Parts: sequence; structure tokens; C-alpha cells
Amino acid sequence: MKTLVVNKKQIGLAAVVTFLMASCQQVLVDPQSEQKPEQGKSWLAGDHHVHTHYSVKWDNSVFPPAPILGGDAKYSIPLNAQMASHYGLSWMVITDHGGPNRAKLALEQAYPELVASRKALPQILQFYGMEFDVPGNSPGGRHASFIMPHRPTEAEQLYQIESRYNGRQGVPPGPEKAEDGFMLQALKAMNELPDKPLLLVNHPARLATGFRQYNKVTPEQLRDWQDTAPDVVIGMTGAEGHQAATLNPDGSQDPNAIRGEYPDYPTMGGYDQMTARLGGVWDSLLSEGRNWWVTGVSDSHGHYTDGWADFWPGQYAKTYVYADKNYDSIFAALKAGQIFVTTGDLIDALFVEVAVKGSDKTATAGQTLTVKPDDELVLRVCFRDPDSNNGGGYNPEVQRVDVIQGLITGPAAQRNSDEAPDTKVAKRFYPADWSIKDGYSQFELPLGKANQSQYLRLRGTNNKNELEPEPDAKGENPWSDLWFYSNPVFIQVVQD
Repeated sequence: MKTLVVNKKQIGLAAVVTFLMASCQQVLVDPQSEQKPEQGKSWLAGDHHVHTHYSVKWDNSVFPPAPILGGDAKYSIPLNAQMASHYGLSWMVITDHGGPNRAKLALEQAYPELVASRKALPQILQFYGMEFDVPGNSPGGRHASFIMPHRPTEAEQLYQIESRYNGRQGVPPGPEKAEDGFMLQALKAMNELPDKPLLLVNHPARLATGFRQYNKVTPEQLRDWQDTAPDVVIGMTGAEGHQAATLNPDGSQDPNAIRGEYPDYPTMGGYDQMTARLGGVWDSLLSEGRNWWVTGVSDSHGHYTDGWADFWPGQYAKTYVYADKNYDSIFAALKAGQIFVTTGDLIDALFVEVAVKGSDKTATAGQTLTVKPDDELVLRVCFRDPDSNNGGGYNPEVQRVDVIQGLITGPAAQRNSDEAPDTKVAKRFYPADWSIKDGYSQFELPLGKANQSQYLRLRGTNNKNELEPEPDAKGENPWSDLWFYSNPVFIQVVQD
């Protein structure tokens, strides 16, 4: 790659960003390859779990119960969008809670406010969705981000699903909604919509009673849900919301508060244990060859300075997708797993590529590289650690990047399996191991010849003290313990 001196004053910030992206992508292409970087796409930050004042409480003294706006979340849709834009988001999803008759409230009040917010703040793309209450026994805590593609009939299609299948809809909810099997019916109905939505399981281990003691949401259910609607169920949140729960309104730390509001078993580096544990639930799903992606969200109900437990959308956790800035491209990138997640703006760009040496055969996050046993493989990584303060006023630095490797062994023998024993850290990289060019850090890892199908994913941190993310202590400052995760690149080995 040629060195180019860039005069930022002459060509402007947008052109500098475009140059840096292209420069980084060139690093990830074998010099003998004819492959060209994609044009127009960039890393766009977003948040698919944002509550507004339409996450209501209900007045049960009247019949039917009446909604109390602002009861469970504080801010309007436009204010959330404005703050999301302020903190660098390009897209967001409105995901309000359900309730006895929320489907009608959403259709008649929330959706018109969303339409108005889109017109007032076109710089941030605002998807329509909801936090779907998963049917089943004791539905509290069983939630998923339900994201509609941007279509003229989006509100009506969501209304059809919510009014019929949402676990809390009805006065009272029908007895069928107490059965786990009703969720499978809901997924089949989602899969049959003219415009299929996406579903990401929210805070899957928040109600775990201990380490690997899953409650409400189990690995078996994750498998059942995706097998029922593989084009709808695409993954789960890793970086969880309520990360400001340990902060008082004045910014001081509350030594007794729980980061992420995980009451019985904490988050690990701010991430749900189903994501953070090496060789755990996420790796168990990936080892089956599943397209199972992880994301990061705010789950914002109200800002900690107003006495709540949250950051603004984009202030702490970001889900980046590699897409053009339009609804269809972002939706497609989410579905395809062209995603990485970070907290505290530890990084703002991440290119991960596995390539066959001497050819134009490559794959990146969410993709599969088909190779022969004699092919020589290489992993190329390029990321940017922004030299600027984050939403907490800090300028964190990446201290380590881990390359995680797992084998694809086929369907799990036990549907509730949460283990992938062959998963390992293939290599740890430290600042001395990467070069920096044009603001991007770069390194390569020769992989040799692959004799078994596998996947690779990345994890990085500013934490010098933990080789593996450890359970978060009460009162921990969330800004001190930041991590990023890439989604996997799959390698499929085929015989000649």
C-alpha cells in the first residue's frame, strides 16, 4: 500500500474517512488478487433496543386498562433519535414494551410519532419495531427485539403479530400464551409476513440464577426458535443495556449497584455470559455452523442523570453494520452478520478477512470461505481506535486483540448444550504486534492449511488485567472495562 500524505483541511472530513476506509481495505487484499473493495459502504453505528414514552405502565383501575405514557420509559421518539444522532448513530430501532392493549396504542399513537420523527431527523434512520414479549410461562424477562423492514405496511404487519401473538397482549392474555410452544407459532407467523422481520433475543441470561444456570431463556430454546424461523431469528444481544446502573445522577459510583441490572449472575465485561464465556453458548451455536450474530444495545429507558439506569442510545454500546446508509442495506447487513459490537467507542472500524493466499478468494464477518485442504490461509485484521473522547469523556486504547478459533462439528448431540470444548484463543495480539498506518492498526495471522471446517472471530479490550472477561463487580465503573467483538468468519473445507 502506498503512503499518501493527506491534507485534512483541503479535502474535508468525509473525504478523509473515505480515504482511510479504502486504505484499510487495500491492506486486506492479497497483492496478487484482483478483488476490489466495495464502493459506497461504510461502518454505520446503531442501536436496535431503544424505549420511548410509549413503553407505558397500565392503569388497571379501569377496563380496559388505560396506558400511562412515560410509565416505564421517559423520552419521546424524536428526543431519543436526536440524542442517538448526537452520539454518532446512523440508525436505531424503536422497541417499546407490550401490554394489555399496546398493539392499538402503537398503531394509533406511537407509529405516527415515529413517522414525524423520521421527517424531523432524517440524518438518523429510524426503524419500526417493538420489544416482543416471548410467550411462555412467566414471560417477564423473555424479550426480543422485533425489527420490521422499512415498508409502507410496516405498522400494520407489526400490529398483526403483536395483537395476536405478543405474550402480554390481551385482557388478560389468553391461556395459550402461557405455553412455550406458542412462541413457535408466533415465529411461523412472522416468517409468513410479506416482509419478514428480524428477531434478536434480548439479555438472554439476565435472569440466570448462576454461572451456566440459565433461567427463562435456554440454549435449547435459542435453537428451537432459529430452527423454526431461520430467516427471522438471527442472534442475541451481547453488550447489554442498563450499563449506567452503577452510576449516580452526579456521575459518582454506587458501590452496591449492579452493572447491567443482572441480579443473580453478573455481566462479564459488560456482556451477557452467553456471549462472553469462551467456548460457551455462543460458540456452541457457532460450532453447529449456525448464523448466530451478537450485537450491543442501550436498552435505554431513561438517562442515569435523570435517576434511571441507562446511557443515551450510542453513548456507550454500538452495533456497527457494514452497509450503505439506507434502510434496506442496513437491514440486509444485520441479517447477513456484517456486524461488530463495541462499548465505550473502543474502536469505530473493524475489517476481518480470511483469504486463500495467491487468489481472490476471501470472506469477512458473516460470510463463508470455501477452501480445499491444500489451500494456504491467512487472517488479515484492520481496525481503528479513534483518537477522541467517548461518551464518558475518556479516550480508551485497545490493549489486546484475541483471535478466537472454533471447530464446526455439526448439530449438538444435546439441544441444551452450552459447550464448544474445541474453541480456543488461537493467538493474542498486543500493541507491539500491530502496525499503524493512516490511523488504522493492522496485523496478519498465517493460518496454514485447514483440515477441518471452522470459524474465526475477534475480541478486543482496553483491560490489561483480564485475559478472559470476568464477572463484573458491584459498583464497577463501566468506562474502565471495555470490549469489542466481531462476528464470525466461517471456513468450510471441501475435498477435491
